[in-house]
Amino acid sequence: MTRHADIARDFGTPVYIFDAERLESAAHDLARALPQPSSIYFSLKANPNPAVAETLRHAGCSAEVSSIGELDAALTAGFDAADIIYTGPGKTDEEIVHALTSGVREFSTESRTDLQRLSTLAEGLSIQIGILLRVNSESAPGAAGMRMTGASSQFGIDTGTVPLTREDIDLPSIEVHGFHFYPLSNASDEAALISEMKNSIDTACRLRDELGIELKILDLGGGFAAPYAASGARPIYTNLSESVSDALDARLPGWRSGETRIVFESGRYLTADSGVLVARIMDVKDSRDRRYVIVDTGIHHVGGLSGIGRVLPVSAQVLASSTHGEVAGVDTSSVEVGDERDIVIAGPLCTPADVLNRNAELVDPHPGDLLEVPNVGAYGLSASLMGFLSRPAPAEVLVRGTDVLSATRIHFNRTALPMPAPQLNHSNHNWDRAFERHIARAVPRLSIENGLSAEEDLKNAGLDSLALVALLGDLEREYGIAITDDQLTAENFASPASIWALIERAGAAVRT
Repeated sequence: MTRHADIARDFGTPVYIFDAERLESAAHDLARALPQPSSIYFSLKANPNPAVAETLRHAGCSAEVSSIGELDAALTAGFDAADIIYTGPGKTDEEIVHALTSGVREFSTESRTDLQRLSTLAEGLSIQIGILLRVNSESAPGAAGMRMTGASSQFGIDTGTVPLTREDIDLPSIEVHGFHFYPLSNASDEAALISEMKNSIDTACRLRDELGIELKILDLGGGFAAPYAASGARPIYTNLSESVSDALDARLPGWRSGETRIVFESGRYLTADSGVLVARIMDVKDSRDRRYVIVDTGIHHVGGLSGIGRVLPVSAQVLASSTHGEVAGVDTSSVEVGDERDIVIAGPLCTPADVLNRNAELVDPHPGDLLEVPNVGAYGLSASLMGFLSRPAPAEVLVRGTDVLSATRIHFNRTALPMPAPQLNHSNHNWDRAFERHIARAVPRLSIENGLSAEEDLKNAGLDSLALVALLGDLEREYGIAITDDQLTAENFASPASIWALIERAGAAVRT
């Protein structure tokens, strides 16, 4: 048996397998490709598994988070809160306070409102924090898989149309340490990446001079590419370090001595090639001119979003088996398929969108065989449709060689929230509890625990003619009234509101 087949046997399928050695290799490769000295922040949005994050911490990375969940995962992984930067638009009071009380002291801010909220909450806790102003630059010279700035965007402060002033940043309990850029994502074109970083350096120096601040930190973001759910290798950036170093030397000559700390971020590049998803074939069937291979994983486990907000046409790469039930080390992308039918790899979800590959290359697939999706260590499970159709999450296993270092599974549990104190629903009607008790006695199906609904349809709730007679007697005795025959209409006894209105009219008649 192969190692992956052993893990599938021990932990079941589907199962994500992350390789610690690949994580370390990616961290070292990226550090070599970047100007030095500089810091790498691991973006936990790519893979918030604490064991993965801990491996990257040991490899020299700090942590970048943008939610309470990611922050808690980073702290679980052993990151010092002082080595964490909190980013993202739309921060709530709750998550800011959680971050502050957890020890986070560096935040990226996206707007004036964000800046003021951070100032107010930090001041209320008597905490001093550092701020990076996230910048949405006017220009966008580079091309990439996904652009983050350079046009109208929810990200960053627009330097063209909504420029900040000194008055905007002179706020209590905060100190602006520098700027945060993240203009693009998944940029395999090294020249485009270099162009964006040079533009960010120029913009940062201009804003530094305009605002009159000391540039202590310059976060140039990331955008480093990696293949997704297909065979291939991470790109090697051969010119990035020299080109960006030259630009820093020209505009920030003190950066090499630490006068300005240079920071980069990465999630995809650090984790993508560390992960594979191993699944099991559950069924093989023909439908017209196509053969469907049904597996026990799908878009709820991989490829649902892939970080870009849409369902991806994932092309799962399959490793065929010479012995059924095992994963062999043969990439069938180079193997001829004997059957002329197109093969579709589909998941178990009740939706036609649950497809991992529409033109797969498989040799003699059988139920029980294993297949794997490579390069899904980034935006695999974290960008899937995990809650879709209430299926369980796959196991996640971190290995080093033949050793299993960690094995976990995410569980979704619905928990009850504290309920507000019961309120009588009088809907502006001034009836008393006695009235509600009489109604409840006549219509046992109704519950008055949380108050009686004024417009409840009493006939549909079970108020029949016999119950109505008894109710009439109870109400007349309780309120000292007399209800005449001409008042015994369906309209008057349609709802609690109409009955109470009748009682008030009858009471007024008695008083008169």
